Amino acid sequence: MLNLVDQNCIKDEILAQRLELAESLMKECEVDAWIIASREYNEDPLFHALTPAHFPTARRITLLVLGFENDNYVKYCVNLPDHELEKYYTQDYDRHNETQMEALTRVLTRMNPRNIAINVSDHYAYTDGLSVGLYRLMMKELPKEFTDKFISADGIGIRLLETRTAKELEVYPMVMDEAMDIISKTFSAENIIPGKTTCTDLMNFMEQETNNRGIYTWFDSTIDLQRHDGMHTDDTVIEKGDLLHCDFGIRYLNLCTDTQRLCYVLKDDEDEIPEELQQAFARNNRFQDIVRNNMKLGKTGNEVFVESLEQGKQEGIRPMLYTHPLGFHGHAAGPMIGLFTDQRPQPVKGDLVLHNHTGYALELNTCEHLNMYGRDTFLFTEESVLLIDNEVHFLAENRDKIYKVKG
Repeated sequence: MLNLVDQNCIKDEILAQRLELAESLMKECEVDAWIIASREYNEDPLFHALTPAHFPTARRITLLVLGFENDNYVKYCVNLPDHELEKYYTQDYDRHNETQMEALTRVLTRMNPRNIAINVSDHYAYTDGLSVGLYRLMMKELPKEFTDKFISADGIGIRLLETRTAKELEVYPMVMDEAMDIISKTFSAENIIPGKTTCTDLMNFMEQETNNRGIYTWFDSTIDLQRHDGMHTDDTVIEKGDLLHCDFGIRYLNLCTDTQRLCYVLKDDEDEIPEELQQAFARNNRFQDIVRNNMKLGKTGNEVFVESLEQGKQEGIRPMLYTHPLGFHGHAAGPMIGLFTDQRPQPVKGDLVLHNHTGYALELNTCEHLNMYGRDTFLFTEESVLLIDNEVHFLAENRDKIYKVKG
């Protein structure tokens, strides 16, 4: 693990690159000005993606304005002076002689934008962070010539959040290594004692191990198992012959991982994972490959979803697909590729297209009737991946391996 100073340096390097990237993305989305407004302790979701490590909360009201002035890209903070924030934004508010809304009016007048994006959305939480109170304040105190130009920041907000900077692409494997190290320690003979260890014990270990490293999980870690009488979790005692499954994701350096791996507890007369299970797992890997081969730039999430399921079924696989964007958030901004609870093309979110330098949780399952359990068995898998130049790259190794533990 990096020390805190080094972590913050990386976060701020990423911020500088993200703000630089915003210029081209605003042009792509045809946005002239973008206001990100936050109240202290009720910050907009985009606030944390656009502020440095040592500016953890808004101060009273923080107003960030990105856009163009005389064709030049500008970044303003229209709020109380702050040394850390002013490394990245030009401070433009004289609190002794004007209100914040008067300062914002002055900045917008100088920018003279054709449109002004604000974070109000019918569909996306990431771009719906403008509070009702701040919206009312702007509608009341900004000139109508500006409020009439308000548009939703859906386009620019999603594009900025989903795009990984050069530094993020560089450090993402390091983040993944931490997550995989915790999974490997969990699925080990040291922590799994058949007849004694429970699923809850392993979940608690994962959470504590994450906490010990000074990072945290972005969702509750899950451990479950399958055996001849079905699927179990929580206080179920692990026995020899069980197929364990984890769902685990961390947030480190402002990047999220999301991984599901399997572990088989060998019986006394077994030294290897049963061939039947290995073959079923190979078909799961094959479906992963089908999906990632269909993930091409410019396709919609729904197109990838439909094409992948059709191809998988044609090859005799019984699949479900629910891949989602991954990055600054766990369930991140970008195109949805299926939904676990609704295996149909998804309106709006599934209609977004895949872009370059983006991350995904390649999440899916396949179902196989296994004689070893005498029932249908689900193989749940999930891999954190990057989409770069039409190629899907796995962030972790050994996605074709099932952990094995000898009790």
